[in-house]
Amino acid sequence: MSEAEHTHAVAPRAIRPASAAPDLTVIVPGSKSITNRTLLLAALATGRSRLSGVLFADDTIIFADALQALGVRLEGDPAAATCVVHGVGGPFPVAGASVWCGEAGTAARFLLAACAASHGRFRLDAQPRLRERPLAGLLGALRELGAKTEPRGAEHLPLSVLASGLRGGYLDLRGQTSSQFVSALLMAAPLARRPLEFGVEQLVSKPYVDMTCALMQRFGITVLRSGYRRFTVAAPRAYSATDLAIEPDASSASYFFAAAALLGGTTRVAGLRLEGTLQGDTRFLDVLEKMGCRVDDDAGGVVVHGPKQLAGLTVDMSDISDTFMTLAAIAPFADGPLTIENIANVRLKESDRIGAVEENLRRLGVKTESGADFLHIKPSTPRPGTIAAHNDHRIAMSFAVLGLRAPGIVIDDPGCVSKTFPDFFERLAAFEGPA
Repeated sequence: MSEAEHTHAVAPRAIRPASAAPDLTVIVPGSKSITNRTLLLAALATGRSRLSGVLFADDTIIFADALQALGVRLEGDPAAATCVVHGVGGPFPVAGASVWCGEAGTAARFLLAACAASHGRFRLDAQPRLRERPLAGLLGALRELGAKTEPRGAEHLPLSVLASGLRGGYLDLRGQTSSQFVSALLMAAPLARRPLEFGVEQLVSKPYVDMTCALMQRFGITVLRSGYRRFTVAAPRAYSATDLAIEPDASSASYFFAAAALLGGTTRVAGLRLEGTLQGDTRFLDVLEKMGCRVDDDAGGVVVHGPKQLAGLTVDMSDISDTFMTLAAIAPFADGPLTIENIANVRLKESDRIGAVEENLRRLGVKTESGADFLHIKPSTPRPGTIAAHNDHRIAMSFAVLGLRAPGIVIDDPGCVSKTFPDFFERLAAFEGPA
């Protein structure tokens, strides 16, 4: 789809406070989570898949480049947001490859399992932060299924997979398990020599696993489920190519919905629908409703109408943790304290997200308390300050929303949004006041 290396050195960006309540329609790019899952499923399928609404951003470009290194032919058109994928009809056809994952966690997890289900020697590496993020649970499962690694006990990238296919069978995943680990195993499972069945003791971010199962069904593979923690996939089976339209990204939409909530205005995200969505992050809208917003879903998209005053609340965001930062950024303007619970896993993302959010809120004079898995934010009037994005796209975008109401907010590294939403600040400009 594009070149493998991506940089985003951009000067700090001052956010202009809004001069009026918005009444705007916004177009957001396609879902990153759906794009990367669909690219992999289409790559493993028999036949040619045509994808529309494709996200072209750092994480998805890196994923597509990695697939090409693994022997998959893709024809991407960024201007049209389309990609044609020529499926290989099974495991990757090359006997070895170097796979660069950049900062894309989905690439590291999904491609690791797909490589283990193939035959050959595959070297995976990534940027420093992704090298720190845990892989032990997934690697342990793949080793049980017959994969070998160098180093033998590797728990992080870089590493090499010495693959001779996956044997299938039964697994029991103990402890807290990332949804990306489960999705990686599910998508690789049809390539195994016999059916794969596994149980998960504690599943984090379940809606992303629901998304994976729904997309596998679109490509012809049914995941049998008992409750929400036991999965069975028949194997060996072949995915079938399909044409698929990718939804607008609900996580990206959350910033503009939050802007409506914060400014007492109205924002429509064109093309995003609640009915039939694959994205759990649309549940962020439920949180906004509890804070006083009105949410409508019609043929043109989802609309949020902000209230005169946001209400404080306590909310469990374990299933929608990618949006907790969006909520935290508008929390100081609520009429009471706001507590976000059960988000321990976000400390292991692109940054320690609880730590990064709290650091920046305190820098703006906002009073907070935190623990291993929660963040408590008290009503405050933020003062001017420069936001340390920590090379984390979601920190940058969330605090940019805060700057629509609080004067003097500067984002130190606006270029980091290229990971998932390259033209975010161009879209945000419609909400800002005059220069």
